[in-house]
Amino acid sequence: MTTHSKSGISKKKILHFTTTKPKPDYLQTEPPTLNIASQFPEWTAAMKAEFDALQRQHTWSLVPPPSGQNIIGCRWVYKLKRHSDGSIARYKAPLVAKGFHQQAGLDFDETFSPVVKPPTVRIVLSLAAQNRWPIRQLDISNAFLHGFLKEDVYMVQPPSFVDFTSPHHVCELHKSLYGLKQAPRAWFERLTSHLLTIGFTASTADPSLFVFCNGSTLLYLLLYVDDIILTGTHPVAITSFITELASAFELKDLGPLRYFLGLQIDYGRDYLFVNQRKYITDLLSKFNMTSCKVASTPFPISHKLQASSEDLLNDPMQYQSLVGALQYATFTRPDITYAVNQVCQYMHKPTVTHLVAAKRILRYLQGTLHLGIRFQASSSTLTAFTDSDWAGDPYDRRSTTGITVFLGNNLITWMSKKQHTVSRSSTEAEYRALATGAAELAWLRQVLCDLGIFLPAAPAIWCDNTSAIALASNPVFHSRTKHIEVDYHFVRERVVRGDLHLQFISTEDQLADLFTKPLSTPRFLKLTSKLMFSAPTHSLEGGY
Repeated sequence: MTTHSKSGISKKKILHFTTTKPKPDYLQTEPPTLNIASQFPEWTAAMKAEFDALQRQHTWSLVPPPSGQNIIGCRWVYKLKRHSDGSIARYKAPLVAKGFHQQAGLDFDETFSPVVKPPTVRIVLSLAAQNRWPIRQLDISNAFLHGFLKEDVYMVQPPSFVDFTSPHHVCELHKSLYGLKQAPRAWFERLTSHLLTIGFTASTADPSLFVFCNGSTLLYLLLYVDDIILTGTHPVAITSFITELASAFELKDLGPLRYFLGLQIDYGRDYLFVNQRKYITDLLSKFNMTSCKVASTPFPISHKLQASSEDLLNDPMQYQSLVGALQYATFTRPDITYAVNQVCQYMHKPTVTHLVAAKRILRYLQGTLHLGIRFQASSSTLTAFTDSDWAGDPYDRRSTTGITVFLGNNLITWMSKKQHTVSRSSTEAEYRALATGAAELAWLRQVLCDLGIFLPAAPAIWCDNTSAIALASNPVFHSRTKHIEVDYHFVRERVVRGDLHLQFISTEDQLADLFTKPLSTPRFLKLTSKLMFSAPTHSLEGGY
């Protein structure tokens, strides 16, 4: 028998090369487990600092495990805090209770806690820019540890920090802890109580806005969980308040406001510029879109999304995560608001078509990272633009309302929202948009009133539908408009009372058109240029 070896024939062996994935640098990224984190002194020190803070705050007492009580778990979570340029600010390792082990009615009850609304942030920044007030940023260290618990909550001892003298004891919590369902509410109640004690008042329109007024001293405080923005008339009063707050809570004075919840703030000589360049850049990196082809608009004019019959995405979480992140990007990006509103309508059953539409928004953002909004010295007048398409959705024939509002020349809020019911005429659709705009102005007016700002004149709403304006301005009512009677009375009452002033504007100049439908590139760029600005070439380091 002749074999390959006898005849000198050899089959070439195929070599399989395997590439090993580089080991993550856990000093530049967050370790997923305690075992990994324990190998790095920086993370070990962060855990030790957190544990020491918990001990100083008398967060718990060690007790024998009580019979019949629910005992929840806990774990260490690792977070990198970065500066606006991406460099590492500090390593954090909060101890997080496993709140999903809690039982309603046994170890938690009320859980809701408010956070400051985006329009409120923009209003305060606008007023600070207008008056050239200093703006400071504070961070409350271990904020949730300051909240007092009303319920009996028991937790296992923290991993790697078990008391060797009582290894089988559990922690009876006296104060709230990250991860507890009631923790945000307990912290908010504690800080609110303290602020009210020292003379602040809480806004009736936004509970996370606090105002201090004493003679010529005026301070505004915005609260988003443990992050605080503080501004006001006198720098000395601001410094004095920070000192007082530091005596009650452990805090970090981060200096002039530069980077807040993904917002980057640049100071010019007479303006503030706010954008989310780093946030959007990180978002592009997360979804592998840093080298994508740029789109000229966030939504194609010829495309209408619908509930598709094609296969659903295998992992809808990717789509939901992307759309949620895009929704937050609208904080300073009114130009993507309509597109984000469209993709938000398919969170429950996303398909590839919907994902492509969401990624087109990323493609647009890739080419417009420099855009943001600007606040500068201006008047204290409120001006709104309201618009609506008519039966623009071909699948349910509901219309889309678009609203944009200015405080002086500063853009403070905008909206793209699908109407709840089908409108039988363009007048009806426009009138519903008017009613939504009137409600938004009423809320904004209350915020300004809480801030001590009183308008010199009634707010104006600019609408491009003469029939809707006539319906609001004249006591003419007939059977064909009875089905919008509630909206009619809401707007009409405010017009008669002098709280609103309605004005006609041509469709060509209607700024709210940007929020009602997809637009051609020239039209889109024209409206965007009236709402947004490019980033400054340089920024003043210490403020104005």
